[in-house]
Amino acid sequence: MTAPLSLTPSARIGWIGTGVMGVSMCAHLMAAGHPATVFNRTKAKARPLLDKGAAWADSPRAVAEASDVVFTIVGYPADVRRVYFEEDGVLAGLRPGAIAVDMTTTSPSLAVEIFQAAAAKGAHALDAPVSGGDVGAKNAALSIMVGGEAGVFAAVKPLFERMGRIILHQGPAGAGQHTKMCNQIVIAGSMIGMCESLLYATRAGLDPQGVLAAISKGAAGCWSLENLAPRILKGDFAPGFMIEHFVKDMGIALEESKRMGITLPGLALVESLYAEAAKAGHGKDGTQALFLALKKLSGL
Repeated sequence: MTAPLSLTPSARIGWIGTGVMGVSMCAHLMAAGHPATVFNRTKAKARPLLDKGAAWADSPRAVAEASDVVFTIVGYPADVRRVYFEEDGVLAGLRPGAIAVDMTTTSPSLAVEIFQAAAAKGAHALDAPVSGGDVGAKNAALSIMVGGEAGVFAAVKPLFERMGRIILHQGPAGAGQHTKMCNQIVIAGSMIGMCESLLYATRAGLDPQGVLAAISKGAAGCWSLENLAPRILKGDFAPGFMIEHFVKDMGIALEESKRMGITLPGLALVESLYAEAAKAGHGKDGTQALFLALKKLSGL
């Protein structure tokens, strides 16, 4: 296998997927001096990066042809497959020694497939899903879970450090995605607990702000209480991470758990509740909008 390109401080990056998280993540790399070439299905969403000096490409293939390292963060596994494997996809333009980094949360098996396809071209691939939502992306404070070859991870780590605070190599291709599934399983449980806690506080006639102050720094403390509960109390259900994407992630985790022969009844319950929230019209709201669905279910 061809050795990865030496990544200089001015290594050329490509970025595919300029949504609520991707636009901030790419901007951090540009601010560090990396020339960027970008692509998004809707060009208008890439405008903040174009205004900062990024070059526009008409396809994922063109991004790969112009880049030393290509980052992708799109919506669903089908989007990842299309971005990488279609005729105008990343793999068609990826040069020997170049590196592709998929930061989408997708299936571990697809991450392995991308790794193998890149290797066949003498190139490299990492799966590097993230946690931290829009706040983490804006503040370069993401947790980044990486699967792939250790040497390739070491080469890309300085770029990851521009986007996140916790960057850990988890193992071979697919290991980053498996780790993200562990992350989403924990979040699923904490989200339902957080929302039901606020519903209980409301019914009991408590001051929800006071409840948060009392419990968020103790044993119940978690990211959801710190970051999403305050949004709920303000009536802010804008997406830092959309419900429909969380349903996708939980579906992947349930599918993988079934493949591995384990049962996760708690995750199945939360997935079903979130699926109902999506059906009720909250699919594009933030994950904290589970509160609204549970509130209706509780008759409040």
